[in-house]
Amino acid sequence: MTENFDMMDKLVLSKQAFWDVDMDKIDYEKNAVHVVEKVIERGKAKDFDNLLKFYGFDRVKELALQANWLSDISINFCCVLFEVKPTDFKCYGKKQSNRLQWNF
Repeated sequence: MTENFDMMDKLVLSKQAFWDVDMDKIDYEKNAVHVVEKVIERGKAKDFDNLLKFYGFDRVKELALQANWLSDISINFCCVLFEVKPTDFKCYGKKQSNRLQWNF
């Protein structure tokens, strides 16, 4: 599923996902994986739309697959959107190897 979006020159995001950082100091290329991870996890729908417009669908997919941590819900969302399997995510393998100490 590849969408045609009008590409953006500057990424515009809400403070919802980036409450803990100075957004004027973010290098959106150098920290692209981290930006995508935060928007998927904590951003608003408009933030995700802007992410797709800025990076493009295929790049967001590639960056999401490289994320260091995503919740199960976010992984499932990305699986549906990007037509991939949970095992394709770098963070999925990490999650499977980090077992909970107390399994209630």
